[in-house]
Amino acid sequence: MYQKHQIVIAGAGGIGRAVGLILAEQKDFSCAVFIGDVNPAAAEDAVNWIKEGLTHEEEVNAFVMPMEGSSPEMDKVFDRGAIILDCLPGSQAPRMARMARKHQMHYANLTEYVKETNEVIAIAEGAEQGFVLQTGLAPGFINVLANQLYKKFCRDYGVEKVERIKMKVGALTQHAEAPHFYGFTWSPVGVATEYLKDAIVVRDYKTREVPALSECETLVIDGITYEDNLTSGGAADLPDALQGKVKDLDYKTLRYPGHYRWVADIVSAIPEAEDTVQKLQDIMQSSIPSVEDDVVIVYASVQGFDSQGVLRALQAAYRIEPMMVGNKKLRAIQTTTASPLAESARMLLSNKWNGVVFQSQIDPEEFMNGVFVTDVYGKPTSEAQAEMV
Repeated sequence: MYQKHQIVIAGAGGIGRAVGLILAEQKDFSCAVFIGDVNPAAAEDAVNWIKEGLTHEEEVNAFVMPMEGSSPEMDKVFDRGAIILDCLPGSQAPRMARMARKHQMHYANLTEYVKETNEVIAIAEGAEQGFVLQTGLAPGFINVLANQLYKKFCRDYGVEKVERIKMKVGALTQHAEAPHFYGFTWSPVGVATEYLKDAIVVRDYKTREVPALSECETLVIDGITYEDNLTSGGAADLPDALQGKVKDLDYKTLRYPGHYRWVADIVSAIPEAEDTVQKLQDIMQSSIPSVEDDVVIVYASVQGFDSQGVLRALQAAYRIEPMMVGNKKLRAIQTTTASPLAESARMLLSNKWNGVVFQSQIDPEEFMNGVFVTDVYGKPTSEAQAEMV
């Protein structure tokens, strides 16, 4: 379907190497993978890890990225590249977007950071190449899923407006202990930021910012009780895209019951003079273990009145556990984050898009039925279509 492309992955961490393996292992997608990192040893280790995981021969190479700016080696790789998959910390997104624009490459990133996303939007304006933003798990997959349900609801029930759209994702351990009821399944950097920066929501048909962790609720998904709360960044551009069409819309992060009370107690005890985000992150890192045995829970719902005035709901839920990709067993957070990024790469390399591509602009059916997404997510573990009186 596609010619052989050189795919550049910026960042040799858990997600960078996972997307490298997913892309290289997929036999109907011919590519040469170049994975870069500021640490030469990390880049080489990622290449060896990917090659060990492959069940067939594919070209995988390492290169070194400087902390700032560029280098002759990096420029050489980027000059030949067709796309940059940005798996670096969100603060690096504008730098990588500028490199993509300079070298005429497509670009896709994962970050939920709002400020940096706005910078990338400005950089990508008028570009001939496509820039897909926030295309991981959350933001990313959850937004496309919610948009798919919204479009289906409107189509099936003959309406243009709905009452509520709910998006919820939890990257969790399969077991959790008191008092925090949590374990890190990915980098702890950024968790405190999500907990403390304002969340963008829709309330009464209008987009607004509300404090994170201000709406804790309990819910049951597939018979298991969770709690959720508002966090920053996960809604992507859906609040702007759907304001006026949905009365209430929000993104919440799923946790096990008791976690958010623990966080609230810590935050309330931090003196005002201290950096609250840094202090919370330090406390979480010193109190919460990192765990490999993870599970990802995804839930989305749309609720509204049909053309006859009957209140209805569409819901979808996924439970993803660690799985084999080639010869490697990947954690759930790796596959659920890397596969939407790989799917976005596939779509960008078809050269159908240019300029900024938001989550609301992605064709939900094409994306959800793409080979990289279906290989990981498959069908929802539960789907429901409800009529409420």
